[in-house]
Amino acid sequence: MHVLQPKHILLKQEEAKKLLEKLNVSKSQLPKIKKSDPALPKEAKVGDIVKIMRKNEKGEEVPYYRVVIP
Repeated sequence: MHVLQPKHILLKQEEAKKLLEKLNVSKSQLPKIKKSDPALPKEAKVGDIVKIMRKNEKGEEVPYYRVVIP
């Protein structure tokens, strides 16, 4: 992982379920990330949800969510 690359965290099934309920969306409505993306954790599978911690313009870490696709 490169120093400037945001942290990618694989959500557990229960965490993913709670997130979808909180956001009131389905997996298909989340932005996508390819399985071949080198930033993904090695254990990521198609259909998993990944939390990406990015910094905003104020320097605060903000979570973004993506669903893994083939």
